[in-house]
This record gives sequence, structure tokens and C-alpha cells, in this order.
Amino acid sequence: MFIICENLKSYLWKIWTICKNYLSLHQLLLLNPTNMKISHIEHLGIAVQSIEESLPFFENVLGLKCYNVEVVEDQKVKTAFLKCGEVKLELLEPTSPESTIQKWLDKGNHGVHHVAFCIEDGVANALAECDEKGIRLIDKAPRKGAEQLNIAFLHPKSTVGILTELCEHPE
Repeated sequence: MFIICENLKSYLWKIWTICKNYLSLHQLLLLNPTNMKISHIEHLGIAVQSIEESLPFFENVLGLKCYNVEVVEDQKVKTAFLKCGEVKLELLEPTSPESTIQKWLDKGNHGVHHVAFCIEDGVANALAECDEKGIRLIDKAPRKGAEQLNIAFLHPKSTVGILTELCEHPE
């Protein structure tokens, strides 16, 4: 009986090994649930050519109020933040032709650029988990973003086409 069970176990393991090579990333992620602790959507990043020209729509039509404008030099962007309920909107204006936002706009893109999730247990931990699961990382380590958040991006080719930002509030 013991030999039959061991043979069955070995056989099933071989089948699993063969099958897992054919599973999609989505299926593999379902089989390996996340340990990442996401508390909420931190913000939606919206690429605009000009914050000055875009703000009247958000403020005068939608009734939102801009509460912070800042330049993030290393990302070559000017940002403006508005609050909509518990979610922030981050307007992103390029400050240089070399800005990734300007390059994205030059390709004919516009509107929602990325979704940012607030990570409770640290961006570095989330990056390690994503890397372990085969997600393509844009940032290998957290860096400073607007509002002094620690941030990192995941490549949209690994995230169903959505540029994903992981954020944490500094402690």
C-alpha cells in the first residue's frame, strides 16, 4: 500500500510539474495568493499637457479642489493633487521633453496614466513578492515620489496593461 501511495504521489507531482509550465501568469498567481497588504487606492495618475489648463475642469465642473502642487525634479513632472472622496487624483504635467509623461503623451496617449495602491507592509516587501512571482519591475527599490511617498512602479506588460504604482507613507 505504501509503495502505491508513493508512486501515486510521484506520478501526480510529475503531472503537476508538466502542467504548471503551461499555466498562465494569472493562474499561477491564483495558486500563490499574495501576502501583500493593500489598504486602498492611493491615487489615480492622470497625464495632462498643462495643469493650468486642466484644473478648471476638475475644479469648476467637477467641484474638486486642488490642495497641493509640487515639482518632482527627478521624475521631470509637475503634479497637482485633488481629493475625490477617499481617493486622490494626481495630475501629471511634464516639465521636460525627456519626461516619461511627455513621451507617453507624444505617443498619443492621454488621461489615466497609472493606478497607485497604498501598501501597508512596505513597498520593498511588495517589490520582492512581485519579483518572486515573475512580475516585471520598473523600479527595483522604492524611491521618493510626490508628497514624500515611497514609491515603485510595476511594468504594464506584467500587470494586464495597467501601469501600477506601489506607495507607502513614510514613517
